[in-house]
Amino acid sequence: MGHGGDVVHELTADHDEVRGFFADLANATPAEERRTLVDLLTIELVRHSVAEEEYLYPAVRKHVPGGDAIADREIADHARVEVVLKELEAVDAAGPEFDRMVADLRNEVLEHIRDEEANLFPALRRACDKEVLHELGDRIRLAKKLAPTRPHPGKPSEPPANKLLAPGLGLVDRARDFVSGRGRTGS
Repeated sequence: MGHGGDVVHELTADHDEVRGFFADLANATPAEERRTLVDLLTIELVRHSVAEEEYLYPAVRKHVPGGDAIADREIADHARVEVVLKELEAVDAAGPEFDRMVADLRNEVLEHIRDEEANLFPALRRACDKEVLHELGDRIRLAKKLAPTRPHPGKPSEPPANKLLAPGLGLVDRARDFVSGRGRTGS
């Protein structure tokens, strides 16, 4: 989290982290290690999604031709992923259902990443000047610091409601994570 640079650089660095978590999951064997990796992946995906919904997609709507349809599609992708993440919390990491759900999640998330990097990010670069892209990067980094760390399907995904709710949910999630040790490696 907090890679620096403009919005495209920031979000691409997040994508690289997500790819790394999926690669680590493919090689992890003990159920406890797999659960820890899924928890870390979930934290990253939720923070990333919340930040995109708060700042990236409104910018896409404003600056990119056809931006409303693009943002709506991306938000729908996030909603599907968030439901899977929530369901995954309750699944035994040693069971076959866990593996199936992780594989489905991997396919969904990596396709979303490919689409953003191949289509959305180049369109945003064409539509916005460097100053706007850097300002969005700063806003994304701040949003990720305050964002929830657990999936909350059904929460608002568009401003202003998402910007009002996310910090409170984030505070509660970080408190729960602190008490439970979730998200810490070696716990």
